[in-house]
Amino acid sequence: MRWALVKVCLAVTVMVVVAFAVPLGLVVQEMASDRAISNAERQAATIAPTLSITTDPVQLRKAVETTQMGAARRMAVHVPAVGGSPRVEVGEGSAGERAVAETRRIGRASTVPVAGGGFALLQPVALGSGDIAVVEILVPESEVSNGVATAWVVLAGVGLALVVGSVAVADRLGARLVRPAERLADAAHRLGEGRLGARVPEEGPKELRQAAVAFNSMADQVVELLANERELAADLSHRLRTPLTVLRLNAASLGEGPAAEQTRAAVEQLEREVDTIIRTAREQRPAAAQGPGGGAGSAGAGCDASEVIRDRMGFWSALAEDEGREVRLAGVDRTVRIPVARPELAAALDAMLGNVFRHTAEGTPFAVDVHDAGDAVIVLVSDAGGGIADPDAALRRGNDGGRDGSTGLGLDIVRRVAESTGGDVRLGRSVLGGTEVRVWISLDGRSRGESARTGRSRRKRRGN
Repeated sequence: MRWALVKVCLAVTVMVVVAFAVPLGLVVQEMASDRAISNAERQAATIAPTLSITTDPVQLRKAVETTQMGAARRMAVHVPAVGGSPRVEVGEGSAGERAVAETRRIGRASTVPVAGGGFALLQPVALGSGDIAVVEILVPESEVSNGVATAWVVLAGVGLALVVGSVAVADRLGARLVRPAERLADAAHRLGEGRLGARVPEEGPKELRQAAVAFNSMADQVVELLANERELAADLSHRLRTPLTVLRLNAASLGEGPAAEQTRAAVEQLEREVDTIIRTAREQRPAAAQGPGGGAGSAGAGCDASEVIRDRMGFWSALAEDEGREVRLAGVDRTVRIPVARPELAAALDAMLGNVFRHTAEGTPFAVDVHDAGDAVIVLVSDAGGGIADPDAALRRGNDGGRDGSTGLGLDIVRRVAESTGGDVRLGRSVLGGTEVRVWISLDGRSRGESARTGRSRRKRRGN
């Protein structure tokens, strides 16, 4: 938009300069020519009194030599034969006999071009005998165009200054128009990224001020709607406390035994999840507004992946024993810190293990492996089931892959946890023959491709 305004102003200014400068230059050129002719006519008039008195060649020559043009050898006098006297020619003429005769015939001044540039002024003068003599004044090209070149240079300079000035003014005006629009676009991008505090100064042209007011009003409404949704989620979650209390009391009356312990553990886990939902919903600041490092991937929200996996496997192993599943757990014998909050990692792990129990037959073995790659931690959940026909479709949010009892949101929870650190999630064929879910959790915020390149470089250096 800014350059479009500059181009329009440049085109208009150039057309105006051409429309005025070219005619003005032609007028200056015509004025210079008229000035030269007028001067020549005055010089020709200086010899007219002498011609009215005498036509004697000697006297005429002396009179011509005393004039400015005669001294410069630019004047000639052509006197016809009078009363038997021969024709008199004083000075060197350039116009030619035909032009002199034509001027004598029409009886008025005329100009004719001459060789070498310029022109000759032929001025008729009446003699006492009634005949007509012709005074010729040579006007060179330098005198005809005197000052014209300077005038064209001045006009060109003025025109160029006008063009440059108009471009500068248009650029400033364009910046004044574009800057508010750029701020509006930047605020829209920041709001789209989740930074709900983005607002636009209400300044600039009237239309852009109105757009800024509308944007700020929209952003305020978005913040209010999100706050209302958080309150609603908190209220709905709080309503679950009553049935949870009933479940906890009923579980306490089950007595002892594996089934009773599993039921009580499930109720306790459900209560913790409800508490987490309520605390998150009541949080005043959205996660996206907490700045870099906010949300699940912040340094303060880290946890020990090994400890969380051991804790959750304590729950799932009991259920696996009931269903006759063989479980293998590896890589959790030492501390592995990751930039993921404990509840988030636990939710992701429960989603992956829940899929194993939900979509594979009883007795199907599975494994959980943890690998520390230095700049990333890889969590593998493998099973010996039938696998997933379309892994890419299964990773899309809300896609259940055609499986009964699936909402398609479990793997989306896992993916969001991984992507909050700069990692990702991949589905493939496991060594057990079924599905393998590979969760790549970056430790330094870099993408998986960058981490892989860094790892290859380190292996090369160690190999050297």
